[in-house]
Order: sequence, then structure tokens, then C-alpha cells
Amino acid sequence: MAVLRVSPGLLRAMADAAEAAFPNESCGLILGCAGPTPLAQCLVPSPNLSPEPRTQFEIDPALRLRLQRELRGTGQALLGIHHSHPAGAARPSARDLAGAWEPGLLWLITAVIDGQAVQTAAFRLGRQADRFEELVLCDDRAGPDPVRATPAWARMEPTNGT
Repeated sequence: MAVLRVSPGLLRAMADAAEAAFPNESCGLILGCAGPTPLAQCLVPSPNLSPEPRTQFEIDPALRLRLQRELRGTGQALLGIHHSHPAGAARPSARDLAGAWEPGLLWLITAVIDGQAVQTAAFRLGRQADRFEELVLCDDRAGPDPVRATPAWARMEPTNGT
């Protein structure tokens, strides 16, 4: 199984965003360093533009374009997206797969139950965009030990939201 390294605080930032948006889905973009073992470093929250925010998400396309321009030549990249599943599992839904179109894009999903983030998992859209592959989350501070979204993210330092 492929690995996604996660910088300190990122899981906490995603959990905070998911809890703040509850009962709606939160969404945002994940920035970091690309490569064979990518490093996810930052969540950039997006307003959820979906007309049905309790069951769907839509990231602001202007935010994505702006970030892609700003990241040129910085060594940083747009690695993927984050969204939450209020009252759902931290797994891609059939709706997620139907709306996914960019192979290799990382999808980080946070499950929220009764307003509390309970788990975050990571996936990558396969080459034919017909399935998701689960990734192992690893705390970048600790080397190869897997991050357990509950309660590991609660032990991580909060980010400033950028």
C-alpha cells in the first residue's frame, strides 16, 4: 500500500474544518511536496459551493486556479482535496467516485459523527479514474509509523489554517 506523509497539525486542521462545517460537508485543497512518497503539509479551506452542502461538496474553482498560479516555481504542489462526510465513513462514496476525474489526485476524507471528527483516511484516484486506492497515513515527525486519526490527530499541534 502506498504511503502519504502528513506534516504535524494537518490532521487536526482537517478535523477542525470538518467539525466547524457540520452538519454540512467541509472542503478544501491539500498542498505539499509531490514525489514517490508525497508530503501533505497544508489545508487551504474552500467555501462549499454545492447547492446541497449536507450531502455534497464543491470546491471553489477560482481558489484552485489561484493556488496553482501562486505555487509555480515554489517546490510546493496542489496534492489533493479534503472533504468531510457528516454521519458517514471516511471512505469515498459512490458520488465521490462519480465526480472524480483527475487520476493521481489525493482525496483525504474525514468522517464526522454527531459533530465530532472521528477518523481521516487518504485515497488516490486510480489511473483509469474508476476506483480509489487507499493510502497509509504516516506522521512525518515519526517516520514510518502509521498515524491513527483517532486519537493521533488530537495529539498534533494545531495549524494557523493556512
